[in-house]
Amino acid sequence: MTTTKAPLITPVLIAGSVILMIGFAIRASFGVFQIPVAQEFGWARSEFSLAIAIQNLAWGIGQPLFGAVAERFGDRKAIVGGALLYALGLVLSAFAVEPWQHQWLAILVGFGIAGTGFGVILAIVGRAAAPENRSMALGIGTAAGSAGQVFGAPAAEFLLQYYSWQMVFVIFACVIMLTLFALPFIRSPHVASKAELEETLGQVLVKAMKDPSYTLIFLGFFSCGYQLAFITAHFPAFVTELCGPIDPNGMLSAIGITTTSALGAISIAVIGMFNIAGTLTAGWLGKRYTKKYLLFGIYVGRTIAAAVFILMPITPTSVLVFSAVMGSLWLATVPLTSGLVAHIYGIRYMGTLYGFVFLSHQIGGFLGVWLGGKMYDLNGDYTLVWWIGVGVGAFSALVHLPVRERPLASLRPA
Repeated sequence: MTTTKAPLITPVLIAGSVILMIGFAIRASFGVFQIPVAQEFGWARSEFSLAIAIQNLAWGIGQPLFGAVAERFGDRKAIVGGALLYALGLVLSAFAVEPWQHQWLAILVGFGIAGTGFGVILAIVGRAAAPENRSMALGIGTAAGSAGQVFGAPAAEFLLQYYSWQMVFVIFACVIMLTLFALPFIRSPHVASKAELEETLGQVLVKAMKDPSYTLIFLGFFSCGYQLAFITAHFPAFVTELCGPIDPNGMLSAIGITTTSALGAISIAVIGMFNIAGTLTAGWLGKRYTKKYLLFGIYVGRTIAAAVFILMPITPTSVLVFSAVMGSLWLATVPLTSGLVAHIYGIRYMGTLYGFVFLSHQIGGFLGVWLGGKMYDLNGDYTLVWWIGVGVGAFSALVHLPVRERPLASLRPA
């Protein structure tokens, strides 16, 4: 008797990857708008930074909510709601002329990202994948988000050469609505063990909240959000203002990168490019090795990379090298963290459980973006915020070590 091996690449994985790619292309571009928006209105750097910070926090708050909506009313309804909020927030932001307007509208954008982002889509991918393919499928889905980051920031920089930032927001609103064409392929079965099906969402949440390992995973994801959101929101401006000049006779100039502003946008793309390989590798390793030790190694690597970069002169070469190194570790935590949640607590309510863990990520993201703008206005640079990121990275590495990586007894297959 022969058994048929379950395919890794499925319509669900492809459709989910497309949604993540488009949504994250737009999300990754907001740092490019820091200087244009501030210059037009004469705002302090912290004003638009706060809007991006609120967006990250709203994304985190919305993630478990959209996860619960998807599990209660269906995945497609959650995605449609997210896309509509995303587009509405972008369009209304295009007409905002006061800081508080951008900051309030960032809530809509953040909830939109939640409905079309990792929490909902990775839960769909995780449920649809065979157990032997789950870690790799989560890695591919995460890598798709990275692929969006490759072209998101450069696309925004390119469009800003021809259109106002307001028009670019409207264009992006139209683009996010294109994700709805992927919905017919979102068919994720609720495959779960008998024990999982007998437990309600509330019961599973209570057990998870009482489990010290869940708390450690929650705390550990904080620094991931802090570092990623700070770099996404402020690195383009950081490079624009602090990087040494680009050699007019060098390789960068030869391929059209002649300003530090262009280099700042390209650096986000380089991070995304290397992150594709990093997340795929993390997904592959997560199937074969202990996830908590892989997470420990990733956070240690990030901590060292950030410390070395800020201690060295900021040059085009160091920017590109740092972007490549950080990119390879960028979202490598996501398939491992989401896979860890699925492994310990099951896949039935993975969207909601991972959503609460992701809230920690976005609280860190809020602080990273907001502190970046605030400290820049106070000190004229990002040095202090950068070193805080180094510290929280080391903290996250350590808190993963005591995690007990085995399924809860009550959720083990009957």
